[in-house]
Amino acid sequence: MSKQIDRHNIDDTLYVYLQNNSKYWYCRFVIFGKWYAKATKETDVQKAIAKAHRIKLEYEVRVETNTLFTSKRFCDVAEKAIQNMHGELIHGGGKVIYKDYIGALRKYFIPFFERTFITSIDQDKILEFEAWRIDQLKRVPAKSTILTHNAALQMVFKEAIDKQWMLPVQVPVLSNKEVAGQRRASLSKKEYDKAYDSVIKLEQNSRTEKSRQIRELLLDYMEFAVNTGIRPGTEMESITWADIHMERNDHNVVFFVTITKGKTTKYTGTREIVCRDEIFGCLEELRERFPNRKPSDKLFRLADGSTTNELGEAFDKALNEVGLKQSPHGVRILYSLRHTYITWQLMSGEVNMEILAKQCGTSVQMIEQHYSHVIPKMFTKELSGVDIGRSKPQKKKRSPEVIAKSQARLTKRFKEWEAEYKKRGCI
Repeated sequence: MSKQIDRHNIDDTLYVYLQNNSKYWYCRFVIFGKWYAKATKETDVQKAIAKAHRIKLEYEVRVETNTLFTSKRFCDVAEKAIQNMHGELIHGGGKVIYKDYIGALRKYFIPFFERTFITSIDQDKILEFEAWRIDQLKRVPAKSTILTHNAALQMVFKEAIDKQWMLPVQVPVLSNKEVAGQRRASLSKKEYDKAYDSVIKLEQNSRTEKSRQIRELLLDYMEFAVNTGIRPGTEMESITWADIHMERNDHNVVFFVTITKGKTTKYTGTREIVCRDEIFGCLEELRERFPNRKPSDKLFRLADGSTTNELGEAFDKALNEVGLKQSPHGVRILYSLRHTYITWQLMSGEVNMEILAKQCGTSVQMIEQHYSHVIPKMFTKELSGVDIGRSKPQKKKRSPEVIAKSQARLTKRFKEWEAEYKKRGCI
């Protein structure tokens, strides 16, 4: 074991010393109440003193610029934190909730941050993670989940500070609640069309058949979401063919979807969704792809009957291709399709907020909180005193004969769908 054999005090915060196992002088100094030791690599005491001044000054600059410590990658620090928690649990000194912390780190934080340096994780990176987490969960996380995740992440930051891989001032602030009145990232009609065309282009350029099928399915998923307001994730992916039914009067038809699983069904039971008539094309595509469908079959599945969790990734790729991933109100994800539906409905001014809340399985308060920027436009005429009318694209006029033939075709088609429902229990 080394032993100090000589020492020269420079001031109260700095001195040099010699050890019995080396001919070189070392310096020891204090910064912000913490002592550090560093080799001067000098054998002459006067040169060692001069070098000690320079070393201390260098460290002071590094503290001011937050570059004092050699940082570690997040995955390495997280693994150290997990080892410590495992050790405490084994020896009976750990908290039961450590198991939840470890699960959160393994499932969410390590996959997202992985090779990111611990000192590079700032507020912007945390916001990116929160958007990614919503995409992974297929829902906005409950406050209890956020609190557990925050505590798990704090364990990693604590490990980094203890090991001198980061400074306390470098730890970002973690929010435990959603910002009041936060706007939700959605797509305008033009942006949605652009995103939809981007998915079509990706489908046409797919390298594998599975990729093509995923992108083909994404097109139907998108149409279904923006024409129903159903939550992407559990609600959408639990829909079966038996959950879709229709009511018809000749060529006029209304489609309904019964939601049996999702965020609110535990408390409110099932709810009935009224679909916009634009959903017809999506349903027709799915019917043609699955001629042997059964009532219990999932609506959104691949050709072999399997489901996929890659729709969100495919949607992200399509948005990135056309520069729509980022928005002034946050990162757009698959869940943004629901926000798009709500925004479009509010902008139309034709839907009562209470009805819209029931349709979407939420509350009027939530809509007022997160879509308050849209609500004034619902009352443009009343607020401005000016009726500018609603500009609608002019449709090409068709002759009565053409209209009659079109209506007859639709009547025939929907009769066939009704017959299918009676025969197999689904349209």
